[in-house]
Amino acid sequence: MYLENQISKRILDAAFKVHTALGPGLLESSYQECLAYELMKEGLSIKKEKPMPLIYEEVKLDCGYRIDLLIENKVVVVLKSVEAINDVHIAQVLTYMKLSNSKLGLLLNFYVKSLKNGIKRLIL
Repeated sequence: MYLENQISKRILDAAFKVHTALGPGLLESSYQECLAYELMKEGLSIKKEKPMPLIYEEVKLDCGYRIDLLIENKVVVVLKSVEAINDVHIAQVLTYMKLSNSKLGLLLNFYVKSLKNGIKRLIL
């Protein structure tokens, strides 16, 4: 059982490896598959495109929300390949974190030249 910070470090190490190999500008799905592959090689539990229902009072709504990657059932990872991260991307990660009861979320934008400029860490 890993702590969120340990999982986060392993995710970021793998993300840097993928970004270095592929560079910026590919489709999000390419980065997602490669990152998931790297994390599986590390022995982490990964759920890709994890469906996340919205629960409102007694009503469960299957709204089609899907978390890009849920690692060890603790860390939400949302991947982007966009020119700039904006507030709606951050809100998306926070929503997924709430729906999955996760304390830590990572928003990774692979479009940037240096991945260190494309990382947003969110904590609830």
